[in-house]
Amino acid sequence: MARNSLLDRFRPVGAPGPAGPAGVPALDDEGPAAELIPVFEALDPAISEARGRTDAAAAHAQQTVAAARRQAAALVEQARMDSAAVRAEAADQVSAAAAREDEQLLADARAEAQTLRSRGESRVPELASAIVADLVQDLLGRGTDTG
Repeated sequence: MARNSLLDRFRPVGAPGPAGPAGVPALDDEGPAAELIPVFEALDPAISEARGRTDAAAAHAQQTVAAARRQAAALVEQARMDSAAVRAEAADQVSAAAAREDEQLLADARAEAQTLRSRGESRVPELASAIVADLVQDLLGRGTDTG
């Protein structure tokens, strides 16, 4: 049996003119579904190919995610290992900065001590003269008070 086309669904009607019988579906038992079967059958290879591509893409995505997770885990592990070295380097920098600050404080203290020492030494002759003068005054004053 030959396949019917879309145009075969309707019975032929008369030529234009006075009213005649209306066209009605000729194949009521099969309906439009029978016409769509060949279309969907023709789509089967494309659907199968699409499913295959989707499955391949899903597998590829899983592989990519797994590789990314492995890479992330390796980066985290490397960062953990590097963190000890970074902490040690930071501690060294802090220690060096503290040592420089201590050296600067010590140098400032020595300079201030030297300044005080110089001032004191410069006043020694003056103070010594004043003390000797006071002692001499004391001794002279006692000598006149006892007699």
